Amino acid sequence: MRADEICQLVLRTCKAEGVADAVVAVTQSENTMVRFSNNQITVTNALQDASAFIFVADSGRKAGTNIADLSKRTLVNTSKKVVESAKRGPAGDVSAPLPKGPFNYEPTLLENNPVPMEAKKLVSYVKEGMDAALGQGAERVAGSLIADNSRVTLQTSAGAFGVTKKSSLELSLRAFQSSLASGHAVRISGSEQDFRPSEAGEEAGRMAVLAKDPVNIEPGQYEAVLGPLVFADLVQHAGRMASAFSVDAGFSFLTGKMGQKVCSEQLTVCDDATLPGAYGSYAFDSEGLPTRRTAIIEKGVLKSYLHNSATAKKFGVESTANAGLIAPHAFNLTVDAGTRSVDELIRSVDKGIYVTNNWYLRYQNMQTGDFSTIPRDAMFLIENGQIGKSIKEMRISDNVLRILSDTSALSTERKWIKWWEVEIPVLAPTALVNDLRFTRSRM
Repeated sequence: MRADEICQLVLRTCKAEGVADAVVAVTQSENTMVRFSNNQITVTNALQDASAFIFVADSGRKAGTNIADLSKRTLVNTSKKVVESAKRGPAGDVSAPLPKGPFNYEPTLLENNPVPMEAKKLVSYVKEGMDAALGQGAERVAGSLIADNSRVTLQTSAGAFGVTKKSSLELSLRAFQSSLASGHAVRISGSEQDFRPSEAGEEAGRMAVLAKDPVNIEPGQYEAVLGPLVFADLVQHAGRMASAFSVDAGFSFLTGKMGQKVCSEQLTVCDDATLPGAYGSYAFDSEGLPTRRTAIIEKGVLKSYLHNSATAKKFGVESTANAGLIAPHAFNLTVDAGTRSVDELIRSVDKGIYVTNNWYLRYQNMQTGDFSTIPRDAMFLIENGQIGKSIKEMRISDNVLRILSDTSALSTERKWIKWWEVEIPVLAPTALVNDLRFTRSRM
């Protein structure tokens, strides 16, 4: 069956079962992953997949499921079961109808040029990145490249209908000078023409060489320069906590702060799914609303939460077109560029620490934003405005909002960041933080 026929069948079945609202999204995708380690290609996997997500809502009761068997019989039976599950479920505290379509979507967000799926082409990208890292003096390289082409067909019982094609390339590359000296870089793109694997290799290789022979220093409070990988992680957590679902559930450090100054006036953070060619751009949200740009934080002031129809009704506002049928979410987070180069940020530090990467950010208290995370790969002591010794075994133990409030400057250069630690694409600068708390870490 064609994707549009699947949508129509499911909606007819759900309507016959007596539900008020239903959404069907059919995703057809092809995906190729290339893994590499020790300067060699180790795994190449190709996968084609098709699935349908079915969601229904009735008087505040909701249910949904995802299925891979797209036969007519399974689609009908599953639709009936989802409706039955919703009717038997607990009533929600708010009921909001789906947005009334049809809608017009931005044509440039509906079409794209597919990225290559051929292993030979993708391997050439990997070798380009590896060669660049080795050319900087790295001894070995590891990582992965993921290529994806997908087609999503969405239809709702409220008259929304859209078909969008999306493509992406995602390279995560780690270069090693020794077991204790490494550098990490990523490059992501929604199109082949904007993909630059050699830049990732050069960056990771350069950092790995600089990171050799790391030493321990005393933990404490330091002025810090946070590279885009680190700053993107903090920004994505702010974006997650801006979801009205998180706010309403009471586990967001942004709860009750609408209209208040929550961080440095240097920071403007937006969600923008309309950026042409960006990794996370999308024509419509899961309710079929055309996507838009939403300022979450503007010059340090919290301006908006991210909403779907249900959370918008509960908060007395309009949807920001960020559905998530249950939990609203960001598509692309962008941080406005600063006015200084990365070198200028480093030169402004008398004694501090330059952190290029981190992983395992974990909260001690999500409501306040207290967390810890482990710096990973290259990390350096800054002395008299110069990058000095490579350092190791430190942990950042601080508070998200306090760090963002103490951010005094941002770089003009920004990079798109996404990898397994940063799941939401973030266009992030390098940041200068006046005071950051480091404790001892043992790996």
